[in-house]
Amino acid sequence: MLDSLLVPTGIVALAEIGDKTQLLALILAARFRKPWPIIAGIVAATLANHAAAGAVGAWFGSLFSNAVLHWILAVSFAATALWTLVPDKIDDETTTAKSFGPFLTTLIAFFLAEIGDKTQIATVMLAAQYPELWLVIIGTTLGMLIANVPVVLAGNFAADKLPLTLIRRLAATAFFVLAGIAIYKAMQASGMV
Repeated sequence: MLDSLLVPTGIVALAEIGDKTQLLALILAARFRKPWPIIAGIVAATLANHAAAGAVGAWFGSLFSNAVLHWILAVSFAATALWTLVPDKIDDETTTAKSFGPFLTTLIAFFLAEIGDKTQIATVMLAAQYPELWLVIIGTTLGMLIANVPVVLAGNFAADKLPLTLIRRLAATAFFVLAGIAIYKAMQASGMV
């Protein structure tokens, strides 16, 4: 049961490194200089977005056998690893809503930026894999906070001091390791090992 919380937390925290929503958090922090409403907006947007993604994942999980789900998870981890290596850009449209204030701007921008994002896709796959949907949603939300709260609090300092290319490569390596573990589990579930 604890895996349903800890694995999603770690996976989403890794997937979020260098992601467009992390860049969005940095931009919002620099623009508003009010970290707590921004953090509250991130929490609300992530809970709403990942609850919807988790519901889709739980439904998706009911369609396939455990072995097939492990193979799908392995492929999704490998794809996420490759996706992590591609730098994200943020559209100017998501940063022009300053008149709404920090909380509402963050809520809307984060919710929209998460649609189709790798962390949302990871949430779908994790909810398909783990039976405790509410723990998966809490875990993915914690992962988003682990990755974004330091960015919001540190503002430009973190972006200036950390080599993002190195961080992306380390995150991609972690996803390839997770893909290997998922392949091993898929092989076990298929009776190949």
